[in-house]
Amino acid sequence: MIAADSCSFVHWLQGGDGPDVDVVGEAMESKTLVLPPVVVCELLSDPMLLPEDEEQIVALPTLSIRDGYWLRAGLLRRRILRHKRKARLGDVLVAQICIDHGVPLITRDRDFRHFAPVASLRFLP
Repeated sequence: MIAADSCSFVHWLQGGDGPDVDVVGEAMESKTLVLPPVVVCELLSDPMLLPEDEEQIVALPTLSIRDGYWLRAGLLRRRILRHKRKARLGDVLVAQICIDHGVPLITRDRDFRHFAPVASLRFLP
């Protein structure tokens, strides 16, 4: 299993290129791609989303929220902010669910690098 962040998934949907797009494509082909619930919400919120893209998003498995998730997410965000690093709430929620499931995250969003020193988040590429 491997999770995708919104930015990488959108670039894949749009036929973009890059190492993250390649990994999303490979995960789609091998049926190992999962989406964090926050990513599903972000993707489905796009008013310009095409119906066929919506079908693909809805068909993908979603990571489940486990007991204590909100507490762990708050504590994770606090640890990152204490290090004077950027920790947007959406990014924290995506990171925490990936950490909870031990699933690496495909992303091109460089803000996720702030999680590496304080959490066990693995991200690609």
